[in-house]
Amino acid sequence: MSAPRRWTWLFDLDNTLHDASHAAFGHTSAAMTDYIATHLTLPSDEAAALGLHYWHRYGATLLGLVRHHGVKAAHFLEETHRLPGLEQRLRMSAHDRAALRRLPGRKFVLTNAPRAYAMRVLDTLRLTGCFDGVLSIEDMTMFGHHRPKPDARMLRHVAARLKTRPSRCVLVEDTLAHQRSARGIGMKTAWMQRYLRGAIHTSPACMKVGVHPFPKPAYVCARINQIQALRSVWRIRDELPY
Repeated sequence: MSAPRRWTWLFDLDNTLHDASHAAFGHTSAAMTDYIATHLTLPSDEAAALGLHYWHRYGATLLGLVRHHGVKAAHFLEETHRLPGLEQRLRMSAHDRAALRRLPGRKFVLTNAPRAYAMRVLDTLRLTGCFDGVLSIEDMTMFGHHRPKPDARMLRHVAARLKTRPSRCVLVEDTLAHQRSARGIGMKTAWMQRYLRGAIHTSPACMKVGVHPFPKPAYVCARINQIQALRSVWRIRDELPY
């Protein structure tokens, strides 16, 4: 598979760089249900169902709450991502960490999670120095509205912001809906499958869309189980100019 001369790698965070099914998803799902139940005065089961409905309709529970209930995005993100004890639950592959450091090109985290949470994860896993920047949900706004992944307009905006073309970007993700949008605007896509089986057992309100079945869709350029595989998929050598 041919490679562009200058790479810009866009890495998802949860269940791509670390095992979020173990560390965060169940806790975040419970926190979101509690938030909806408290602020919309709903029974817990109705709150969970509403969160899941908005997740499927908009790609993020937050967007439905903002649009239909006037919830303040910053307040929702802060309240639902406190996650006490997160640092003790975090884990990732040491081989992935080493491969990230050796991977040529510019590398950014592109996550629908809030920045404070993303930085906690990256700092704890000693990944912060591997990246040129972090683009969180707070950065995914257009015309005053949040437009997180899989919004194709936002992905185009990210490429322009990073002063590159979509065709010179690779989105490394576990979520197929996000890869579909990225491929639709010309980005390369790599489907991270290391943590998919764990994600299937996560609470549906927090589970990522499209984690199974496992066959590779046409819009996925490559399936990988470790970061190191990116080098062989695109035949990247240490001496590649960038």
